This record gives sequence, structure tokens and C-alpha cells, in this order.
Amino acid sequence: MDPLGSGMYDKSTATIANILSSAGALFLRKNYADVTIADIAEAAGVTKGAVYHHFANKESLYVAMMQAVLTEKQALFQAAVASPGTCRERLKRFTRTFLELPREKRDVTKLVRRDINTFKDPVRSQLILAYQSALPEQIEIILEDGVRAGELGLADVRLLSWMYVAIVEVMLTPYAERVFDNQNDQLDFVIRLFFNGAGAN
Repeated sequence: MDPLGSGMYDKSTATIANILSSAGALFLRKNYADVTIADIAEAAGVTKGAVYHHFANKESLYVAMMQAVLTEKQALFQAAVASPGTCRERLKRFTRTFLELPREKRDVTKLVRRDINTFKDPVRSQLILAYQSALPEQIEIILEDGVRAGELGLADVRLLSWMYVAIVEVMLTPYAERVFDNQNDQLDFVIRLFFNGAGAN
């Protein structure tokens, strides 16, 4: 007997995780408007009733999926941010962590930009804040240390962090993956481009 009901809790947690994972895969393949609760239920191998038991509607499910992925990434990236070393070393460690994520986990971040105008506040603001906390704000911490240490020139670190995110996201395109043989080459290119510029030999 399970007097505390922990077995039921574990099952419920696993069901939610399964629904969120299945929804994430569907949202990556189709536009937000083209994904239905029925699609998500079928992909997760549960009933529509089971989905609605945990989520009020598609929007709340989408937000929960995005927040779960971004919170997981933020926790992962914070280890790189807190690690010792120079700005360049920590930024490289951070980026390697990102590039080594499974493709679906990396690609989910693209959904924020693709779908953001689908939603109205406060949902829109929640998604933007979750994305900023997970990625650019983490990079900003490293870059602030780099400016203080003289590794980077005086600049707006928020702007630099967004520029860096943009460079890394270009590496996730099919074209970039054809140009570079492996992730190490991608990583070296990103770091070199950011610190040295496109004109450096």
C-alpha cells in the first residue's frame, strides 16, 4: 500500500512529462495553429481527457512546455556561467553545453521567436522572460565579467549577449551544419568570430 500516494504522483508526473515532450516535438514540426489537443494526445498515447486533466487548453500546454524546457536549460547553463576561467573559456563552455543538447532541445528555443506574436500579454511576456532568463541573461553575466577583466572592450553587454545568441543560432541551420564537419569546428568559429571579428585571419 502507498499511504502517501507517491506512486500516483510519480505516474502523474511521468504523464505530464510525456505530454509536454510529445507536444514539443509536434510544435517543432508544425505551426502552433496546426497542432491540436487531439494530435498531442495521440502522439503521447493518452486520451484527450488526460491532456485536459492536466492542461486547461493548448495555450497553457504550450506555455508549460516552453517553460519546462527553458527552465531546464537555464539550470544547465548556470553551471557554465559559474565555472572558473576567462570570459572566452566560460563562453566556450556555455556554447558547447548548448550545442551538445539533443536537436529537439536546441530547436525549441527557435519557437519563441516563431510563435511569440501568436500570444497576447501576459503569456507573451512570460515566454519572453523565460527565454531571456535561460539564454541571453546567462551570457550577459559572462560578458560583464569579460568587460571588467578587460577581455572585452567597453560595450553594452545586453546588446553583445543578443548578438552572440544570434551567431550561435546561425550554427543550428542546415547550411552551417553542412559547412562545418563537427561541433568543435562550429564552436571554434563562433568563438573566433565573436572575439576577433570577421576580418581576423
